[in-house]
Amino acid sequence: MEEKIITRRDFLRVAAGTAMAATLGAGVLEEARAEPTAKVVLIRNAEVLGDQGQIKEEILQSMLDEAVKSLLGTNGPLEAWQRLIKSSDIVGVKSNSWGKLPTPKELETAIKRRLLDAGVADKNIDIADRGVLNKPIFLNATALVNVRPLRTHHWSGVGTCLKNYIQFVPMPSDYHDEGCAHLGKIWTSPIVKGKTRLNILCALTPQFYGRGANFFDKRYVWSYKGLIVGTDPVAVDTVGAHLLQVKRIAFFGEDRALDVPPTHIMVADKTYHLGISDLSRIQLIKLGWTEEVLI
Repeated sequence: MEEKIITRRDFLRVAAGTAMAATLGAGVLEEARAEPTAKVVLIRNAEVLGDQGQIKEEILQSMLDEAVKSLLGTNGPLEAWQRLIKSSDIVGVKSNSWGKLPTPKELETAIKRRLLDAGVADKNIDIADRGVLNKPIFLNATALVNVRPLRTHHWSGVGTCLKNYIQFVPMPSDYHDEGCAHLGKIWTSPIVKGKTRLNILCALTPQFYGRGANFFDKRYVWSYKGLIVGTDPVAVDTVGAHLLQVKRIAFFGEDRALDVPPTHIMVADKTYHLGISDLSRIQLIKLGWTEEVLI
């Protein structure tokens, strides 16, 4: 079957439709409620970063715990992790090692601590980014945790959870065409299909704007001090992309264009059926610090 290509025009039309639904009120919303929904947790803490930007590990751990507990509706974080992970699981934590804005080691440690608490053997846990196709834990994994920083990206518009699995294919550049539109296809491959238990976008210091390959500029990085957490990678990425868009509008006075729009998020929904890309069908639970939350 020929795969449907979703263009920038399609992406903008759906975005406009989402905004219109929000203004039309109860009639449209009642119809939307009949469709599947997703839950995403946004948690922030004003104290998680020190004066020099250092991460306070205990606060970050508590943020992760509260987010996962709220997401799963449990009384405590251990119960939540035990719903996500079995003690017999072999768990790969797919991180991101991009040198200018990597997944913080403190967040990797917080995740591993809870995996161990849930009963997973240390020998059955690995944390990696590049080279996962050569690592036994990832090749034999029964469960994955997907964690990476939130930022804009030259090839895909935004670097978020869907994009983070590009290292699970031998030739990542094969997925760069059309704004990385078919990143969702990677999620249907046997090495990852059905294995992802949790998706975490690290929004402690997101990058909201950039142009060109490997672009990084501290002017476009801000201390948002948040985590975006969910089991649906499309919904998590939709919230993350929306946050970056709102920040660009606040900063520039307009939604300044990226190299490509993040159409791969909607393609992951409409073509690969990996989750929900419609903001009106995403239940966003906001916890903690609310100053300049933006969304």
